[in-house]
Amino acid sequence: MDNVIERNKKILSREKTALLIIDIQERILAVMQNPEEVINNTLKLIKGFKVLNIPIFYTEQYPKGLGSTSLHLIKELEGLSPIQKMSFSCSGAGNFFTRLKDNNVSQVVIAGIESHVCVQQTALDLLANGFQVDVVADAISSRKEIDYKFAIDRMRENGVEISTAEAVLFELLNFCGTEEFKEISKIVK
Repeated sequence: MDNVIERNKKILSREKTALLIIDIQERILAVMQNPEEVINNTLKLIKGFKVLNIPIFYTEQYPKGLGSTSLHLIKELEGLSPIQKMSFSCSGAGNFFTRLKDNNVSQVVIAGIESHVCVQQTALDLLANGFQVDVVADAISSRKEIDYKFAIDRMRENGVEISTAEAVLFELLNFCGTEEFKEISKIVK
């Protein structure tokens, strides 16, 4: 009889995961808490997800007023098109949730701004639609620290997994000693 070890079902699986970057736009980024940390950790996620060949999506909230996605991220997002939205939650971005399901995505990793508005509403709506949601605490932000802290607490209380960029990448990697491991190790340093 084989000793099969069960893994926790909440551990991210690259076959079921996608990265969602919410509204990291030039005009609003400047007034966020720790904007450099948000950019640096989001870049780590993008580069890591590309190494692991995992889908990446990104949104822009009312780009006419808030500008386009940060130039720091655009180069790494080359070849992808932003999902335009006017709603705070990505649930209002056309058929986005259906696109995720059609691509067999059941775990969504979120980076973006603002924590207490678009990130929180999207996370809660994804949960309501049967997705596991992992919010990357060091790749989200708000203008005020209190809004960030309460958003993290509320999301956690409602079943959102809270993690960090490095933890997410190593969770998806699963094993060391591979070429992917070497590339991810360089990215997180």
